[in-house]
Amino acid sequence: MKVLVQKFGGSSVANVDRIKNVARRVVSYRAKGWKLVVVVSALGDTTDELIELAGQITSEPPAREMDMLLSTGEQISCSLLAMAIEELGYDAISFTGGQVGIVTDKTHTKAKIVDISAGRIRRALQEGKIVIVAGFQGVTQDQDITTLGRGGSDLTAVALAKAIGAKTCEIYTDVEGVYTTDPRIVPEARKLKQITYDEMLEMASLGAQVMQARSIEVAKKFDIPIHVRSSFNAAEGTLILKEADKMEDFVISGVTLNKNEAKVTVCDVPDKPGIAAKLFRELSREGINVDTIVQNVSRTGFTDVSFTVSLADLAKTKKVMEKFASKIHAGKVLEDKDIARVSIVGVGMKTHSGVAAGMFEALAQKKINIGMITTSEISISCIIRKKDAEKAVRSIHAKFGLGKQA
Repeated sequence: MKVLVQKFGGSSVANVDRIKNVARRVVSYRAKGWKLVVVVSALGDTTDELIELAGQITSEPPAREMDMLLSTGEQISCSLLAMAIEELGYDAISFTGGQVGIVTDKTHTKAKIVDISAGRIRRALQEGKIVIVAGFQGVTQDQDITTLGRGGSDLTAVALAKAIGAKTCEIYTDVEGVYTTDPRIVPEARKLKQITYDEMLEMASLGAQVMQARSIEVAKKFDIPIHVRSSFNAAEGTLILKEADKMEDFVISGVTLNKNEAKVTVCDVPDKPGIAAKLFRELSREGINVDTIVQNVSRTGFTDVSFTVSLADLAKTKKVMEKFASKIHAGKVLEDKDIARVSIVGVGMKTHSGVAAGMFEALAQKKINIGMITTSEISISCIIRKKDAEKAVRSIHAKFGLGKQA
């Protein structure tokens, strides 16, 4: 069966005209003989509007009820797209995540997929129908609705591509592919023809908003090629592959920026073996992901421990840490929301020296102070003040010659 999975983001289905445009693109592939599974996100800013609506009711909405609420956005767009395709004379059917057998664990708002049966998809494809699936959602074994985290429709698409044996997965968005950095910050940013799973995973986890990091993990695990394209034109996009054809000159593939982080500092922590393990175990139990960690030099038997979390987890993190600090007789728990993470990513860093020095020089030239540093084999990240964020991206991008003229 010649099957293709396509995913259309919120901007691609933001209004009726755009939904009709997506329908025309989908049926053009059907006319070429493809069997199609189409995953859609919620219309435009629907998810943000629903979150805001919940916030008017309570400052701490129950996670289960948030999943019930947010899952409705994708159900609206998938049913409307099915109607638009039917209007063009093709058979289509829409499904929720639960209806196509996407089973997840019980972690509401950040659920992990544990199984996909996809039986209804296969039957619908055999009947000649175009299948439209609501992204971002699944159900637990107890039939509770769950969501897969922000950008979760990407994960739905890649996971379905694996489940039904599709040869590739097309991700349609409002940009023409993956760029060396955000073109809104650096207009001369260059579109990449190809990028490796490892680089894309690193870029996504460090703030690039093109794709969800977890979807790249699945694509890498099962070697599913991804084509990131614009839903507004027919231009070739960026291929995400196991190995990419590259010019050796380009050590760095991209510069990313993440303004949605906060720093938490637990002051006067007893400097004893095992305390750090207990501290981060408390966060782990609450499903809070921690990124950069810095422990200051011990002074008179006490130390400060600082780490970064997503802004969405800040309130919960502070609550957990204040309780823990009281239990171990530590000091205050401080928060800092005025930070940003700027990062460089590239597999070429493995074999080239001086990359870190180049990044630090680019920041120093603009008198930007570095608060924290973290590295991996193919990335370097610096925590800086939020007011310096875009200036930092432009300086680093220019330093490594990543613009179109390169």
